[in-house]
Amino acid sequence: MASGRSRGSRNRRVSLPGVAELLRSPSRSPVVEAGPQASGRESHPQKITVYVSATELIDLERARLALRSYGISVDRGRIVREAMAMLLADLDAAGENSLIARRLRGNP
Repeated sequence: MASGRSRGSRNRRVSLPGVAELLRSPSRSPVVEAGPQASGRESHPQKITVYVSATELIDLERARLALRSYGISVDRGRIVREAMAMLLADLDAAGENSLIARRLRGNP
């Protein structure tokens, strides 16, 4: 096949944000808690794959069990979405001084 595609391949198209959405100025409050909430128990049409170490997976499961002991029953995906929402809100509010920027730069 000239195109390099196998006969059984499907054309998969995903909806991505436009340039205007990606380059918009931050409009969120500087307080992390006031940022957007992560999606809860709902159908999620988009998917990403994240590879973690065995230690990170155990830590995530420990966090889930700790939350459960506090009466908060959630799955690992919900914890990850909440953590992501918090970090992205902090990035919008604090920019290069945000926790994620500092950690990725190597100086938490």
